[in-house]
Amino acid sequence: MIEGIREAHVTNWFVDNIPDVLPPLSFELIAGGRSNLTFKVTDAGGHGYVLRRPPIGAVLESAHDMGREYKIISSLGPTDIPVAPALGLCRDKSVNDADFYVMRFVEGRVYGDSIDAAEIPFDRRREIGFHALDILARLHRICPDDVGLGDLGRKQDYAVRQVQRWIRQWEHSKTDEVPEMEEIGRLLQENIPVQIDATIVHGDFRLGNFILRDHRVAAVLDWELCTLGDPLADVGWLLNWWYRADEVELGRGDHAPTAVGGFPTREELIAYYEEATGRDLSRVNYFRALSYWKLATIAQGVYRRYREGAMANDATADVSAFKDRMLRHARSAMQMLKG
Repeated sequence: MIEGIREAHVTNWFVDNIPDVLPPLSFELIAGGRSNLTFKVTDAGGHGYVLRRPPIGAVLESAHDMGREYKIISSLGPTDIPVAPALGLCRDKSVNDADFYVMRFVEGRVYGDSIDAAEIPFDRRREIGFHALDILARLHRICPDDVGLGDLGRKQDYAVRQVQRWIRQWEHSKTDEVPEMEEIGRLLQENIPVQIDATIVHGDFRLGNFILRDHRVAAVLDWELCTLGDPLADVGWLLNWWYRADEVELGRGDHAPTAVGGFPTREELIAYYEEATGRDLSRVNYFRALSYWKLATIAQGVYRRYREGAMANDATADVSAFKDRMLRHARSAMQMLKG
């Protein structure tokens, strides 16, 4: 028995909806936590599938909309964006207590941190970096209406809505006054750049969300934050996760893959993206500041939940580290705004 899967019901659904599946099926949790749960499903013939469903006990369906994720990868499947092939969506909660969807399993490796990425040959790392940027540029060249995603979200005023949302989130999460965070929010509100166009925005585009095979991106994962908006938001987010080797203390295992070294520099990525898309990235630091500010607010929210005992079952966590992380991200955001 595996939590989150009603094996008999799900197996019957597979047989009725997925061509050529061979029961019995085995299920393995490959990603969990408070985000959507991801299971690898293997049939008797050795064929691999992936099942995605909301976390156990999720009450906000809008935050874990399986139909929305399924629509995104289904719409991008015929394009040149590498996504896992979408196979089926189940909205009948009697099957598995929650909506879920199924994709084809994509062979490859996810390099989640700098320790993993040390296994990538040094002379292939630049190639991977530029391939990732090429995919992002291609994603941002797609007209959402042309692929049936024109109604995915509001196209204009992306930064306005993001700043307003995260100001509210900060007010809800803070446990004491942090003048620097308040100042960042004010500066972000007062300096919102003009949005030139609206594209599909992945929302969490970074190396840790790619399946790599033969040193190429075989699939981009985790489309749950995808929306429509300013493409520079994706670029700013990626740049913030594109650590240099001299920016971190290696060996801790909690840093982005690029911290191992050998990948293109941020400056090279900016030049590559500008050349590929024709977009001006002179205001990208605004979106880097916005991203750091969001990360600071998220860290503060975790800190507050620990302080209030909402995560008392995790006795191993270093609670002060979340406060330190919030302050570190806040300093980075201020540097971007004043740099």
